[in-house]
Amino acid sequence: MKETALPVHKGVYILPNMITTFSLFAGMMGVMYAVEGNFQMAGIAILFSGLMDGLDGKVARLTHTASEFGVQYDSLADCVAFGVCPALIMWLWHLQQFGRIGIAAAFIYAACGALRLARFNISTAVTSKRFFVGLPIPGGACTVISLIFIEPYLPEMLQRAMPYFALVLTVAIGILMVSRVRYFSFKEYDFVRAHPFRTMVFALLIFALVITAPKIFAFLLCFAYIAGGLIYTYVILPRRNRELLRNLSLQGE
Repeated sequence: MKETALPVHKGVYILPNMITTFSLFAGMMGVMYAVEGNFQMAGIAILFSGLMDGLDGKVARLTHTASEFGVQYDSLADCVAFGVCPALIMWLWHLQQFGRIGIAAAFIYAACGALRLARFNISTAVTSKRFFVGLPIPGGACTVISLIFIEPYLPEMLQRAMPYFALVLTVAIGILMVSRVRYFSFKEYDFVRAHPFRTMVFALLIFALVITAPKIFAFLLCFAYIAGGLIYTYVILPRRNRELLRNLSLQGE
């Protein structure tokens, strides 16, 4: 007797979209905290928004409730929570002292984030799921916001230079989002299946670091992710391509 799949209750479709809504709400709260001058809470709100953004897609896939509406809603929410909101927070934090240059830097970040999302939406069917092309906008948002966490731990001399670093980083992250740099997407789990024990130990170490110094670790993790993409794209990938061409030439002889 052939088994038929049970229909998913319509209420289940609300769950991933509600998670997306929480992400959007957290981004808005980040701006409101920044307006009040509470930039630490603004940064935490953006990180929470990033956590919710990572959950909504996974929940939709696990519950088989993915929909075109959810895809478009998630993209629009990302544009606000990780594009416009971080740009406003950075402007309120340090960039406003640069006048029009600060406004331009914030706009470059927000515009590049929107372009990154638009390119992602039209290229998902033809690109590998293993890598993102360009820095994902949640990663970009968490990176610029992580500066807020690391500033109190810096020497006074570096704290005075933080506005300039924030200006450069905001523009640089915007450019990375629309670049062709490849970043690991964590959507394929071949390594986890092949090395479950090593993965578990690594996850425990990560958890210990997060508990010990969450703000510093957030900063280091974001920059390690950015550096990893640059190293893979401009060092490892060209080396692999050269080795592949060399092997093909030897086989053709």
